[in-house]
Amino acid sequence: MRVLGIDPGSETTGWGVIEGDSNGHSYRLIEFGCVKLSSAAAFPARLLKISNAIEEVIDRHKPDACAIEEAFYSVNPKVTIKLGQVRGVALLAAERAALIIGEYSPRLVKQTVAGYGNAEKHQVQQMVRVLLSLREVPEPHDAADALAVAICHFHHAGVSQRLAAAAAPAKINPTVAAATRRRA
Repeated sequence: MRVLGIDPGSETTGWGVIEGDSNGHSYRLIEFGCVKLSSAAAFPARLLKISNAIEEVIDRHKPDACAIEEAFYSVNPKVTIKLGQVRGVALLAAERAALIIGEYSPRLVKQTVAGYGNAEKHQVQQMVRVLLSLREVPEPHDAADALAVAICHFHHAGVSQRLAAAAAPAKINPTVAAATRRRA
């Protein structure tokens, strides 16, 4: 399975692609980067640049899934709204590509990757480095955060799949079931 992780931001949107087994036991880095945006550019132009960049990454790497960080609530409502719009553009690009989409809270991502839901940025970066067997910490932190979201997806999507399989009703041959019924 190949996963595209996205850390949305109105000035810098991080992305990272990792590949691994669906149960989250092993994965490796494919590529990571950021979409850097000029704060002088009009906001709709920034959204277009983010959309184009994410679509290009999807076309180049052909991921199976997209994991995106959920919005956090800022003190400033304008920041929250802009972040929501960036997330919407990223979600639309993933949906257009028919990717499986997973959304994860920043706290869950930190808990999954660093073992602590209030981990600092540098702790998340170091754990991403360790988990992906990288020589150096991924820079900038937006790309490291995107990789952390992708890692989180591997762990939680695998659990969800196993739970769904366990909850699925057992398929029993009706002839066998009738033959093994107890008689009162």
